Amino acid sequence: MSDISKNHPWPRFIALVDMNAFFASIEQLDNPELRGKPIGVTNGKTGTCIITSSYEARALGIHTVMRLKEARKICPDFIQIAARPERYAEVSIRIMESLQEITPDIEVFSVDEAFLDITRCQNYWNKSPEAIGQMIKDVVWEVSGLPCSVGLSGDKTTAKYAAKLNKPDGLTIILPWEARERLKHVPVMELCGINKGIAGFLAKRGAFTCGDVASLPVSVLGKSFGNPGRRIWQMCRGEDPVPVETKIEPPKSIGHGKIMPPKTKDKDVIYMYLIHMAEKVASRLRKHSLTAQKYFIGLRSKDGWVGSNKLKTKFPTNDSRPIIDLCHIVVYEHWQGEGVFQVQVTALDPRPCEGQMDMFGEEENRFHILNRVMDDINKRYGEFSLTRANLLHRSEMPNVIAPAWKPYGHRQTIVPTVEQKKISEEDESIPGSDDEDYSPEY
Repeated sequence: MSDISKNHPWPRFIALVDMNAFFASIEQLDNPELRGKPIGVTNGKTGTCIITSSYEARALGIHTVMRLKEARKICPDFIQIAARPERYAEVSIRIMESLQEITPDIEVFSVDEAFLDITRCQNYWNKSPEAIGQMIKDVVWEVSGLPCSVGLSGDKTTAKYAAKLNKPDGLTIILPWEARERLKHVPVMELCGINKGIAGFLAKRGAFTCGDVASLPVSVLGKSFGNPGRRIWQMCRGEDPVPVETKIEPPKSIGHGKIMPPKTKDKDVIYMYLIHMAEKVASRLRKHSLTAQKYFIGLRSKDGWVGSNKLKTKFPTNDSRPIIDLCHIVVYEHWQGEGVFQVQVTALDPRPCEGQMDMFGEEENRFHILNRVMDDINKRYGEFSLTRANLLHRSEMPNVIAPAWKPYGHRQTIVPTVEQKKISEEDESIPGSDDEDYSPEY
């Protein structure tokens, strides 16, 4: 393969960096006694579903979303590890920052994946694709001590497909002008973003592989799905036109939700979970100088969501009290006693704070001051160090990192634990000491 030079640059040069079994690998890195052993990470010590597993566990057939009980049937020596989202975010931030040494054009796709657009940097590096791919792997290793898999191609979809071909610790290159041929016999479901619904639609038209889809008239997908359909057609041809997105758009919603014990019918317990989520949403709005007036408050049963997405506070707010009032309405007016297994509180119209607080009166000003003091205390000593009395005896609700996590902006929401705060005060050199915690968005 010839070197990239000023005379032979790729029209587009996209890399996908994919960390290998990221959470489990960090646990094995931090705890040498776990290396080489089948381990799985769960949400908290009481978690029953595996978030991710080590490659030793995967070799035995243990996989993500498998129940802990089933994993132990397969492997009695399987080791459960409680997730440490703050630690994972810390390592991710370090990796994402280091990748900017390669190119400033980076899209953080998730906590363990990032797209790099190297198109503008080709002449600067003047290296072969293999050398650039290895340089990326070396940078990640230097800052994290972890291996990663890298895929290189001329578009995002093909690069992401390439990255998973030789995991773990792989480097796969699909030349842009060979992408269509390389994808020809690949099942369409192998490409990121093509779900069962789209695959079923294509199957009815005799299209099962990327080559089959590429042979269809683009109008077949365009008429049914519009621009997303046309993009799928291009993806299957190795020509995904979507650029690496380096900017984070203003939030369209800010929400927090939690899974609770199945078929929960205790009104006080359900209400406590909603209050917990309302406090998290309000705190996050305040952190980013946002307010909201329209909210979705929901309880999920086996028959679907109970609640409303049309609930409004009197004024735009980032104070938990009026949001909790909306939660009270849902529990005491909408809910009919069904068993609940999930709660959700989401601000549907977040907007920048405007105007002076004194326009709302003395009482609102007082709560504004109280919230500011509470936020300062919780920032220093850990989330919910200071909170409402009815949350003091809440059950363990471990924080998680959702797919939409980003290392900066309104999506960087991992709150340090009290223990981490104590450590960071003793050693200010510890990176990531200001990370925050993330709960899933609605």
